[in-house]
Amino acid sequence: MTTTSSARRAPASRRTLQDFFELDSLYDAEERLIRDSVREFVRGEILPHVGEWWLHGDFPADLPRRFGELGMLGLTLPERFGGAGASYTAYGLLNREVEYGDSGMRSFVSVQSSLVMHPIHAYGSEPLQEAWLPLLASGEAVGCFGLTEPDAGSDPGAMRTRCRRVGEEWVITGVKRWITSGSNAHVAIVWARDEADETVRGFVVETDRDGFSAVDIKTKASMRASVTSELYLDEVAVPDANRLAVEGLRGPLSCLNQARYGIAWGVLGAGFYCLEEAAAYVDDRPVFGTPLAGKQLVQASLADMLAGLTKGALLAHHLGRLKEAGKDTPARVSLAKRENVRAALAAARAARDLLGGNGITTEYGAIRHMLNLEAVATYEGTDTVHTLVLGREITGREAF
Repeated sequence: MTTTSSARRAPASRRTLQDFFELDSLYDAEERLIRDSVREFVRGEILPHVGEWWLHGDFPADLPRRFGELGMLGLTLPERFGGAGASYTAYGLLNREVEYGDSGMRSFVSVQSSLVMHPIHAYGSEPLQEAWLPLLASGEAVGCFGLTEPDAGSDPGAMRTRCRRVGEEWVITGVKRWITSGSNAHVAIVWARDEADETVRGFVVETDRDGFSAVDIKTKASMRASVTSELYLDEVAVPDANRLAVEGLRGPLSCLNQARYGIAWGVLGAGFYCLEEAAAYVDDRPVFGTPLAGKQLVQASLADMLAGLTKGALLAHHLGRLKEAGKDTPARVSLAKRENVRAALAAARAARDLLGGNGITTEYGAIRHMLNLEAVATYEGTDTVHTLVLGREITGREAF
């Protein structure tokens, strides 16, 4: 029996596109349960509204508590601090499901979990852990991470924020920029250079302290459903008990490694959303008498999207298992962050193109995801920085 080139087969289901190589069988029952509960929440409570939130630059004030109620914050931390003691693979799957909705939503979860709760748990005293981790896990408190500055992004060693010891206190002065949740935060992890010996130190800074203020950045064309701020610290005094027990750039870079891991998973969600949206659109859109889905160039574009995202899913899964075994080197995380952001951004751009004029409206998700991913490609290490990290790994030579 033969078929013609115009023969119609049943299209792949969304589930098949998301798991083309059947990775689902490699996750344990808890990992699937966490993924599925977050998936239900995102598709029922986030997706119907996020286009409007993004358009109007809104991040609803009740979202942190709702994330906390679902157990989405600090997922890998011990239960005594409000976490679930879950695997890093479960955390990756969580990020993927959240970013299926929006990168800004995932950015909040990632900052709260990886950049605020992680350093408090890893480097904070027990009183700091007990005071802040349960509140952050529940979403009753919001945290932010103050490393990037107006003149120090990819080069954190050039930071100008300064701290000095005065008796039993530290006094901090400086400016931080591009800070997720900055104006919403109750607590900030702030990195500063010691005036005495130039050592980089980290502090837990309550945002209601005298001299601390935050101003939102309103001119963004990306991550609009996310709060992004500039922090100003003018002689902010904190007790020595608020100092984190880590010195040098090792502290903030270890936190960024946690966040980059989550991004490597998260961006796949945005990419797969765009693939599914594009596949559904071209199947229903007629052009020159037949659906777009029957055109060779359209199918080639969809095939490239599926291939890039599927390779990214395989990469993220194996990185998760390496991380659980303590083998997630910074270079491995850099490769995963770089490659998966590239794949997701390529998918979003291709989807926007396939949607034609409709692709530039926020009635569809492609343009929102595409613009969000432009920011994701820049933060937590630019594509160029991760390329140079890999180049150094290969050659042993610095090229920054």
